[in-house]
Amino acid sequence: MSEAVHPGASPVPVERAAAREASGETRTQRDTDLPDAELDRRLARTWGRPAGLVGWLSSVDHKEVGWRYFVTAMVFLALAGSAAMAMRAQLARPDAGLIGPDLYNQIFTMHGTTMMFLFAVPVMQAFGVYLVPLMVGARCIAFPRLAAFSFWVYLFGGLMLWIAFLLNAAPDVGWFAYTPLSGPQFSPGKRSDIWAQMITFTEVSSLAVAVSVIVTVFKHRAPGMTLDRIPLAVWAMLVTSFVVIFAMPAVMLASTMLILDRLVSTQFFNHEAGGDQLLWQHLFWFFGHPEVYIIFLPATGFVSSIVVAFAQRPAFGYLPLVLALVATAFLSFGLWVHHMFATGLPQLGASFFTASSMLIAVPSGIQIFCWIATLWGRRPAMATPMLFVMGFLVIFVMGGMTGVMVASVPLDLQVHDTYFVVAHFHYVLIGGAVFPLLGAFYFWYPKFTGRMMSERLGRWNFWLAFVGFNLTFFVMHVLGLMGMPRRVYTYPSDSGWGPLNMVSSIGSVMLAASFGLFFVNALWSLRRGVRAPSNPWNAGTLEWALPSPPPAYNFARIPIVTHHEPLWKERESLPVAHGLAVDEREILVSTLVEARPDLREVVPGSSIWPLISAIALSIAFVASIFSPYAALWGGALVGAALLGWFWPKSSHEDEE
Repeated sequence: MSEAVHPGASPVPVERAAAREASGETRTQRDTDLPDAELDRRLARTWGRPAGLVGWLSSVDHKEVGWRYFVTAMVFLALAGSAAMAMRAQLARPDAGLIGPDLYNQIFTMHGTTMMFLFAVPVMQAFGVYLVPLMVGARCIAFPRLAAFSFWVYLFGGLMLWIAFLLNAAPDVGWFAYTPLSGPQFSPGKRSDIWAQMITFTEVSSLAVAVSVIVTVFKHRAPGMTLDRIPLAVWAMLVTSFVVIFAMPAVMLASTMLILDRLVSTQFFNHEAGGDQLLWQHLFWFFGHPEVYIIFLPATGFVSSIVVAFAQRPAFGYLPLVLALVATAFLSFGLWVHHMFATGLPQLGASFFTASSMLIAVPSGIQIFCWIATLWGRRPAMATPMLFVMGFLVIFVMGGMTGVMVASVPLDLQVHDTYFVVAHFHYVLIGGAVFPLLGAFYFWYPKFTGRMMSERLGRWNFWLAFVGFNLTFFVMHVLGLMGMPRRVYTYPSDSGWGPLNMVSSIGSVMLAASFGLFFVNALWSLRRGVRAPSNPWNAGTLEWALPSPPPAYNFARIPIVTHHEPLWKERESLPVAHGLAVDEREILVSTLVEARPDLREVVPGSSIWPLISAIALSIAFVASIFSPYAALWGGALVGAALLGWFWPKSSHEDEE
């Protein structure tokens, strides 16, 4: 690789980058001597996808894949929100008959399953797929075809669940599917089978994204982006990806064991045959509690980015913020038993999980104090992204306080399976994840689309969401203390729960209206929003150095990073490195710690095989709901698709 860089910057040494030329291969046209306009034209042709429907289906551009994740996750959010509104309509008055018990159980399960598995985790990973390569100065995500494959798997898994709902075959055992209720004895038919296979199927998608993000952060960073210069949002996505890799296999194992019990009469969860019903809860919650942080940790990265941009100063306590992310990830794997205090576990063991449940509040507190210190002495403009951050701080602190309360065994035994737990759960997840998510969407929407979202509609969006959320869920704390159990489809009129349930249902209408306003704002601004400059917030990370929306190749010349807020350090223009190929999809691979240029790598381009492989895998999973033999011929079908994916191509189309 040439050592030409921006004037004033140090040359970038590359030890093995010129191996191809040294071996006598044909010399490739490189970007060293091309003018900017010609370079952009050539790169757009090289990195662009084919035209037409097949080209769209074949795209492996991480930005298009990220957008598909966004749109699909928002559709699932609307579906899950509609299910929630149906439940609140049923519970608004005592002895209501709007929804029967069977349909209510299906709606209840669809709401929780869709929110947890089809919205919350995928939408956070969507930001990772779209933003991480831009924020680390890469031209694409690692393993781009794997990222494209992950989306199709996610889409087909979600369709499988909701088509089952339309066919009156939706799961009805809750998003947690406790055994023995979900076992063959108490849940005949195919409802629980559909749930089990959907879980295993969609977690394949999450694992694929996690691998791509980790490799992108570790090996595709721009020169000079050492570990202490990685943006905080990227740190959050990196830590989250490691949690996904260690947590997701537990629920995949549990769901596989469940469907084996149901299809081939294994007895993993049958106590009478030597199995263990509590084994399900241990496996599920070993995944389930880290999943809360899979959702929450990216949100903390969003908050850090927004706070730094609006404070117009580097984050106070960069190292403590990073260590808090890592500590939260480690501690999240030691909390799962606090979901099981009412199952009769030994009291000594429960006390250790009480301690760890309270301990995890410490890194969250460190992050909150660092954000406050970053804002201290500043007067940030209260634009919509900052409003959502402020709303997050209020709601998440309240949810954290009730979390410490239910970590205590005596109190947990009193409020277990009541609406107090429902309130706590939503305060943590909606306050701790959805509010930062909405703020992040307003913050990065100019980068995604090149247009600003309406600030007026954004303020209405925030206040409707903030007031509606607290009306909906705060009163549930009181309902829980009054003894109202969760997961019931009706309640008697003499219980005294009716007025508070009516307040909660009115609040849910306001909350639903806020999301409707958000969708309207996003769609209206897509065409009619004010055109955004490349960096409307004067933020300091690399994605804001690109045009809005970014081109297919991201960076025409790879930037050199000299600070963890490089656009503030290099006010005039970023130093850049030269020497990557122009006529093939070549990227720079850097060293793990110091991000020194190490070698060049050609990545694969657009391909239809990720879609074909996802279709084959979908057929195998759906068929396995009805016959265990589908694992054999379905596996052969998937193998044939993968054979086409990895079949050797010409040298300039090397596969991953």
